Amino acid sequence: MDRDESRRIVLEALLDVAPDIDEAQLDPQSSLRDSAELDSMDFVAFVAALSETLGADIPEDDYGQLDSVALATDYVVNRG
Repeated sequence: MDRDESRRIVLEALLDVAPDIDEAQLDPQSSLRDSAELDSMDFVAFVAALSETLGADIPEDDYGQLDSVALATDYVVNRG
C-alpha cells in the first residue's frame, strides 16, 4: 500500500469519528488529540475505525504509533 492511499485511509477513519475536522487545517505532525481535539474515547473510536478498514486488530501497545496523521500513515504503510 502506498503512502497516499495510507493517508487517505487514516483521514477517512478520522473523519468517521470527527466529521467536523477540516483536514486542510490538520498538522500531520501534531498529536491528533491536540490538532483534531480528540478525547480518549474519540481516539479509541478512531483506532477501531482504522482497524476495521485494515481488517486487522491494532494492539493497544501500538496506539502511540497512531498519535498523528503522519505516524498513523507510516503505521498503515508498514502494516500494508
